[in-house]
Amino acid sequence: MKTFDFNDINIVYEDNHLLVVVKPQMLPTCPDASGDDDLLTVLKRYLVEKYNKTGDAYLGLVHRLDRPTGGVMVFAKTSKAAARLAESISTGEFEKKYLAITHGSMRDKRGVLKNGLLKDEAKNEVYCVPIATEGAKIAVLEYKTMEEKKEGLTLVDVKLVTGRSHQARVQLATQGTPIFGDQKYGKGKTLAGYNLALWAYELKFPHPTTKEKLVFRVYPPIEEVPWKFFDIPTKLAIK
Repeated sequence: MKTFDFNDINIVYEDNHLLVVVKPQMLPTCPDASGDDDLLTVLKRYLVEKYNKTGDAYLGLVHRLDRPTGGVMVFAKTSKAAARLAESISTGEFEKKYLAITHGSMRDKRGVLKNGLLKDEAKNEVYCVPIATEGAKIAVLEYKTMEEKKEGLTLVDVKLVTGRSHQARVQLATQGTPIFGDQKYGKGKTLAGYNLALWAYELKFPHPTTKEKLVFRVYPPIEEVPWKFFDIPTKLAIK
């Protein structure tokens, strides 16, 4: 079992209702079969210690990131906040944006990908299938090419309209542009030994009590390959 120190978590924002943090790559969002520490459990330990709580601390999980994906996440510190964030997700007021670096160029500079996705739970693998397939869930993402490198890498801005498991990874791989470092969906096209180049860089949603529109943006690890090949701060500044 791998353990994780909550002091190593970057806390972006906290109030009585919300906890916004940067999820490290390769840390599960919530408990899974590995038995390793997960972000939800680690943050509960943080709350117990910070507020001298007896027993467990409440922390509502309202959205997820895949284990190899890093980036900004919000957790609810009350059940009321959790319910209202869930409502924001269902109404489309909760927006999630990602940066991805793919092998190859997108078919169009900007566009929409719509697929049916079917998950094999035993293999923890997702497949693109005809939308009418029994058990398939519709997955929709919007993308925009930000920059292409002659080395064959492309920086892509991705907005998930739906929030399916492995969605961006499998949809991009299916159209022939797998994400750099993706050993599950990009076998044969990407190098081993690197983190997945998929990063949740922005969240937008109304505050669960004040209704103020909140925006949180965090950079990927810009000193690491392949992020360092692109001027990420400039690209995000001019969006």
